[in-house]
Amino acid sequence: MKVRWGLGELSGLLDEIGSERPFLVASPRWEPPVEVVGRWSDVPSDRIEEAARVGEGADALLAVGGGSAIDLAKAISVETGLPVVSVPTTYSGAEWTPTFGVRDHDRRRRGGGSGADLAGIVYDPELTVGLPRAETVGTSMNALAHAAEALYVKGRNPDGDREALAGAALISEWLPRVVDDPDDLDARRHLLEGAMHAGKALASAGLGLGHALAQTLGGRYGLPHGAMNALSLPQALRFNEPVAGKEIARLGEAMGTHDPIGLVEELARLGNFGRLRDYGVPEDELNEIAEATRVRPGAGANPRPATPAALVELLRALW
Repeated sequence: MKVRWGLGELSGLLDEIGSERPFLVASPRWEPPVEVVGRWSDVPSDRIEEAARVGEGADALLAVGGGSAIDLAKAISVETGLPVVSVPTTYSGAEWTPTFGVRDHDRRRRGGGSGADLAGIVYDPELTVGLPRAETVGTSMNALAHAAEALYVKGRNPDGDREALAGAALISEWLPRVVDDPDDLDARRHLLEGAMHAGKALASAGLGLGHALAQTLGGRYGLPHGAMNALSLPQALRFNEPVAGKEIARLGEAMGTHDPIGLVEELARLGNFGRLRDYGVPEDELNEIAEATRVRPGAGANPRPATPAALVELLRALW
């Protein structure tokens, strides 16, 4: 996949992949960064076939935004066969995987799939300036979860380990600095680089239990994926520590701490996310959430099997 830095590189990247008629997928807040043949602004959306029809005549899909816009473009890619160029405006890492989730306008999960044609990425830290604190921290914690889980999931490998450790080091160092000074472009660039490495780790190794929890919660109740990862990751690390202690210790070395779980919790607190009850998650549905989490691929790839009872215990710790 072609990766470029700076929005000024976008036109050249589109030329490289042979695109003269890109179709923009972005929420209304984003103006087209290059000339496009049309756009789809209902983000997120489960109207995939309709979006594909609107984009007829395009030769590529240009996704500008966070995970919702990029996942939507990937779903359209599967429908149309068109290549996707992503311009991320958050730290979510969605630009690195051909898999996607489909959510409706209320952000409730309506399906998903895989097989998107990923052609390129353009990163520009200026596009993340103005991102609210909750989204900055939440999507960064999502990226950190990509890095942390890549170190111990069943699909782990040396390339994924290398990217995961590089991503964890950058995210843990630069996220607090971005929170302290949101206009610091240098800090945002380093944080975006961390998210990029974490995204590569995700693409190489896959997801674990923390993501399975976050995906279930977010898709069931329309909750922000980043915030759910920030809540879930420390509990997932704690659950996996008995069987992945060495790997979690390596995470700590990369983050410069002997207490990686404690540092992950400290970073998550920067987002002021609260608890599941604060998001309206009903206590009497925790058993159903646990069962839905158990059958997700991330739970299957986790190094320690999670029974429904164990998952309910984790969820109660978050509730």
